[in-house]
Amino acid sequence: MADGRSPFPAVRVSDRVWWVGAVDWAVRDFHGYATSRGSTYNAYLIAADSFTLVDTVKAPFRDEMMGRIASVVDPGRIEYIISNHSEMDHSGCLPETIAAVRPKAVLASAKGVEALGAHFRLDGIRAVKDGERMRLGGADLVFAETRMLHWPDSMVTYLPGERLLFSQDAFGMHLASGERFDDELPDRLLEREAAKYYANILMPYAGLVRALPGRLSRHGIDPRIIAPDHGPVWRGNPGRILELYARWAERRPEPKAVIVYDTMWGSTHRMARAIGEGVAAAGAAVRVMPLGSNHRSDVATEILDAGALIVGSPTINNTIFPTVADALCYLRGLKPKNLVGAAFGSHGWSGEAVRELERTLREMKVDLVGEGLGVQYVPDAAALARCAALGGLVAERLSGRRPA
Repeated sequence: MADGRSPFPAVRVSDRVWWVGAVDWAVRDFHGYATSRGSTYNAYLIAADSFTLVDTVKAPFRDEMMGRIASVVDPGRIEYIISNHSEMDHSGCLPETIAAVRPKAVLASAKGVEALGAHFRLDGIRAVKDGERMRLGGADLVFAETRMLHWPDSMVTYLPGERLLFSQDAFGMHLASGERFDDELPDRLLEREAAKYYANILMPYAGLVRALPGRLSRHGIDPRIIAPDHGPVWRGNPGRILELYARWAERRPEPKAVIVYDTMWGSTHRMARAIGEGVAAAGAAVRVMPLGSNHRSDVATEILDAGALIVGSPTINNTIFPTVADALCYLRGLKPKNLVGAAFGSHGWSGEAVRELERTLREMKVDLVGEGLGVQYVPDAAALARCAALGGLVAERLSGRRPA
């Protein structure tokens, strides 16, 4: 079926489905999320009597997508385009693709029609209903809305004959690779990048994630293959990513403390190390994450299974340090649950940072363990002992919640 001339060949996913997306080896920031391993923008071609394109790619990668389509079929034969999610990494080249392909119809959820119309001024997009079925000729499709996983417009598309779920952003990861499938990549890498994606994109919607299997089941969706819009296609062990999402959505904290801080002249750094020693000595796991060398999105990933968040900052201009404020703003938006925590920091003449940290942690519904610990100038041996004791106190709280 492929013509063999395109420098961007399509990759067969199943009997009727081809991957026709793009690999972005260079991207390192995704609206505040550090994509240290790049990403993919996955689009899929369904080869039925009516050829159908599921999602498109980020605008600069249009030619790559069109080349992959052309390796399978003349793009002019595409009759339908499905937009599962209107975010720009999946719809950026949609207007140009519509102009080139001239499909019979472009399909999206009702909210997707609104979003695409508002963003691109696109008219004539047809809304599909939750649970609607569509016959392509030789293949059927089922549409299911998945609102707020992770945008209001989000939906998934299911190909029952292949038991293949086009899951848009759900079950994906930011990972550029030459491999297209989970069974071609190390399990440890897959779990790490899937966890990072969940923590930074889907953590706020844990309740909806827990309800998702039931929603899909009601529409007869029982996938053997899961094809997300980022990262590899799950064909070897799709049950693994479903299990991981179920576990992460339950938000059962482990006896682990994440210590996040920044420092000006090293005093808050000394305090962080002493607190970390106290946590470890009391038997809990600890991750000490200075913000000078750890990105906010990696902090979010560590918090996914943590039971404690301990935050430190020096006082600068009567407030908290900018990098700490940045990280807390980011984490607050992700709405982590079931955390205990504490605040600490050094100061010169005023010392407002610790109080501000405590206020923010309370707003995040973090259960504070003891009072915030402030030290003027450089911590002495007695101050460092108090830091270690604070770490031990946090660890004791965690040990009381240790999973059976």
